[in-house]
Amino acid sequence: MSLVKASLQGLGVWDEIQVNPLEATVELHGQKQSVSHVSWNPPVTGTIYGVLLNYQGEYNELKGQFNEAPYKQPPKAPILYIKPANTLSGCNQPIPLPKREEELVVGAALAVVIGKTATRINADDAYEYIEGYTIANDVSIPHESYYRPAIKQKARDGFCPVGPWIVSQDDVTDPGQLETRVYINGELKQQNNTKNLIRSIPTLLEDVTEFMTLRKGDVLLVGVPDQPPRVKDGDEIRIEIDGIGVLVNRVVSEEKLAEGGHAS
Repeated sequence: MSLVKASLQGLGVWDEIQVNPLEATVELHGQKQSVSHVSWNPPVTGTIYGVLLNYQGEYNELKGQFNEAPYKQPPKAPILYIKPANTLSGCNQPIPLPKREEELVVGAALAVVIGKTATRINADDAYEYIEGYTIANDVSIPHESYYRPAIKQKARDGFCPVGPWIVSQDDVTDPGQLETRVYINGELKQQNNTKNLIRSIPTLLEDVTEFMTLRKGDVLLVGVPDQPPRVKDGDEIRIEIDGIGVLVNRVVSEEKLAEGGHAS
């Protein structure tokens, strides 16, 4: 069992609770319960920053385009974007499928939670600035452009489930060797490992804080692996990251949500 930071829906308070990330269970009121049987608030409150093209496979798929207009060269710094507050939701909460859209792209990401103000830090000291880790689903509407902010495709309400909890930095032996798996309706659709990051977590923090301050509670998504699966109305998404836990959400059309539908 691990002691993690979490927020349970309806309580409005932060708690340290006992969980088993491997079994995806939590101990509440002396009883062991499955993650999927508990209502969770997102365990983070700060700004969420995403990073594009930080998995080697994704980079390789697109590198042929880097020498084309408008930039005509590969990116030299991290490509960042923001998932605004309206996108944030918790484990077991529905992901809205917008009207006139047939499918969404799943963006399984290890989320680094910042523990104290980080400005121009050195990679060797990066772990001193990390509170812990959680899981994020950087949901988006399918799109191809990497040269224009995809706000309409990535910043929709409910498009960034996070959780279910924050595992302390001290409880993660090597965040650069974490296996990530995505299951859609119980079927394995994607598998990758943070060892395939182009910029490791320490390097990423050094590069980002060279020009931008990260504050306590902010979240940095380290990247989304190549070949992300797509999902439709009614699909259940289960993202597992070894040592961190399991994030579960279901896609529900906006029409059903408006009628009082939910994720179950």
